[in-house]
Amino acid sequence: MFTILTHLKNRYLSQKAQGIVEYALILAFVVVLAVVLTSDGGLGDAIKGVFGNAATKVNEGANAGK
Repeated sequence: MFTILTHLKNRYLSQKAQGIVEYALILAFVVVLAVVLTSDGGLGDAIKGVFGNAATKVNEGANAGK
């Protein structure tokens, strides 16, 4: 009986720890991505430029139809 309880306890605790590690890795990835995107120059400016160009084209197309 105690071996079954010990086995279940160990299995539950190891899965819980694995979940915590996975969430920590995801959080670290999101933080690194946010830092890269908000830093001056580089990838953040390139992405902003792409979205800015797309917005300009959409506005030009909307104004051309009037």
